[in-house]
Amino acid sequence: MTKAVYCPASGQGPVVRPQPDPVAPGPVDIERVTELIGQLLVAFGEDPGREGLAETPPRVAAWWNSFLSAELSARGACFTEARLSNQLVVVSGMSVWSLCEHHLLPMNLEVAIGYLPDGEMMGLSKFGRIALRYAGRLQVQERFTRQVTEEIGGLIGSKDVAVAVRGTHLCMSMRGVRMEAARTTTLQASGRFQDDPVLSQQFLVLAMGQRGAA
Repeated sequence: MTKAVYCPASGQGPVVRPQPDPVAPGPVDIERVTELIGQLLVAFGEDPGREGLAETPPRVAAWWNSFLSAELSARGACFTEARLSNQLVVVSGMSVWSLCEHHLLPMNLEVAIGYLPDGEMMGLSKFGRIALRYAGRLQVQERFTRQVTEEIGGLIGSKDVAVAVRGTHLCMSMRGVRMEAARTTTLQASGRFQDDPVLSQQFLVLAMGQRGAA
């Protein structure tokens, strides 16, 4: 993500400086969120004490706490396998929910991950845990794709990782242009996936083919 910094004295317009990734969210103040949701309902012209809404503020606060406080370990679970070399592994069919940080609306992200094990292979469940951990925060799809790629690369000690994400964004399908069929696809490729077009194509065929079969 980038942030535009305006410098009126220069006369050159905005200067865009890269900003560090947002940190993982801290503890949720459930009581404060409950209070704020009640105030929001009042601002909507509703009566938060009426039947049907009386328990809505604490329910919403509990959901925010659950969504933003998931403790999913992504460490460990790499297994030695000396004969695994130059074998392409693709894990697809993973679907996670996240929240667009621009409108606080949900986005569904279909994730496919490919990597080349070299003496070690990664436990399959860890791919899903990593995706869930980065999805459980205010996000943008582009950052999510990069973060998952970098996390997996760090775990396996290699840059030979590719991640493809296909997103359905409610901020586009239920507001604004309201295009329900719109989908956003992002691809982050590093190491040999970036340098070898044949390997990159193999990953895309497997990732998209498995999605279509599902």
